[in-house]
Amino acid sequence: MPEEPDIELSFRGGRLVSALPIALFIAWAIFQSGILGIGDTTGLVAGMLTGLIVGLLFVRGDWKDYADVVFAGMTRRVAATAVVAWLWAGMFAETIQVGGFVDGLVWAATVLNVGPGLFPAVTFLLAALLATGIGTGYGTAIAFTSLVFPAGLLLGANPVLLFGAILSGAVFGDNLAPVSDTTIVSAVTQDADIGGVVASRVKYAVVAATLAIAAYLVAGFGIPGVWGGMPYVDVAGEVSASVSPWGLVHLLDIAVVIALAVRGRHIIEAVSWGLLLAAAFNVALGAANLVDVSVGSMLLFSAPQNGLTQAVEALPLLGAVVETVPAGQVGVGGSVYSGAAGFFPLIVLTLLLVAGAEVMRAGGGFDAIQELVIDRVATTVRRAETTMVVGTALVNATVTINTAAEIAIAPYVATLGKRFNINGYRRANILDANTSALGYIFPWGGGLLAGYGAMQGLVGGEATPWFTAEMLVNPASVFPYVFHGWFLVAVFLFAAWTGYGREYVSDRTSEEVSRV
Repeated sequence: MPEEPDIELSFRGGRLVSALPIALFIAWAIFQSGILGIGDTTGLVAGMLTGLIVGLLFVRGDWKDYADVVFAGMTRRVAATAVVAWLWAGMFAETIQVGGFVDGLVWAATVLNVGPGLFPAVTFLLAALLATGIGTGYGTAIAFTSLVFPAGLLLGANPVLLFGAILSGAVFGDNLAPVSDTTIVSAVTQDADIGGVVASRVKYAVVAATLAIAAYLVAGFGIPGVWGGMPYVDVAGEVSASVSPWGLVHLLDIAVVIALAVRGRHIIEAVSWGLLLAAAFNVALGAANLVDVSVGSMLLFSAPQNGLTQAVEALPLLGAVVETVPAGQVGVGGSVYSGAAGFFPLIVLTLLLVAGAEVMRAGGGFDAIQELVIDRVATTVRRAETTMVVGTALVNATVTINTAAEIAIAPYVATLGKRFNINGYRRANILDANTSALGYIFPWGGGLLAGYGAMQGLVGGEATPWFTAEMLVNPASVFPYVFHGWFLVAVFLFAAWTGYGREYVSDRTSEEVSRV
């Protein structure tokens, strides 16, 4: 059956009006997340729905064509690829977290007893390791701010510098992890395989990370560490006794996922192997009482109490637990469930944003912008790449939920890059660098606010009764110290202007989209 031809749309006001749905979404996102400070992905879904409805009012001709274009966009392969990858990555990330991986990193940070000057640099490395493994910078910012930040303060580390180091580690993992949502989006929107993208961006990430480590070492030993009058307290023994090192075994399943992805195996295959290995480790560690994890932490059915449920409850279900609960508490839980469910709002937002991009394509908006940019600004490859870097930076500086910003700007990067025959790997790397970095730098950034929210939870907490509201780090004061984020942006500005790492379509090809 032959494919249906692409539908073309005409808008009152010209081709650029086809960008109205996405433009309204960006304005909504700036108001919601930047001005009001509300980091709610479901709220952004409402914003994109509103944009699509408003766009309909400017269509010339049959509104059915507009509706067909919306459906065509939502069924694009790029959207389906991102959705599937997120579901698998979410399950994997949650499963290693319930297996004590964070505790293992906290244990390593404390038993090394590196001292206040070295502690920010070590924290950056460990946060980068966690973020690379679980693929979520937001989760890393929350976990390390809750667990490592208090220990660092008591050891005498500078609080603003330490918070910046945590956010830098989150940036590193968001940028490099094969299971990161930003990595997945950057790859599939630029027709590149995820493993190849990860391998190709190592050279940029390592340069930025090396500079960041040097900066944290210099700042760590050069900036006073303690809050006014707070004495140095050696808490290494106390903290290390409260956490277990056994969660570090999950470094093995993280290594399996990264190795398989970089070797070009399908992302579902790579993450599935890691997920199976992580589940096996969790069962073994829980059975040996080495880590506080049960099978129910991975998959739990809470069912109403009746005869049938009691019969099922007695069955030895492999990998799952059934429990009887009162009628008002029924549901499904565990890392497999919550890991996938956590991405549901982002999945809906992605489908709608891809639909908005399709409206813009069908209405000639991308062609109009491309003609304008190429004629006046991006007249050479160097200027085109610089325009991509600056454009992604501007969008990510305003739309503070980084994945939403990345999806919104991705079609522009793809269109401009293809015009100059720039390879998909290179385009994906330019797209993801600013997306990963700027969401953790500015005071209104979603990643920074996630970590700050966790810090607020330390005030008067059972584990941190000494932590007061006066000890909170001002979000506006931390942005100069997110060193890896700034260096990553600088590396890509340098790469765009000098041609470092530049590849063209003819240099190498990607086959991931055909395998998905």
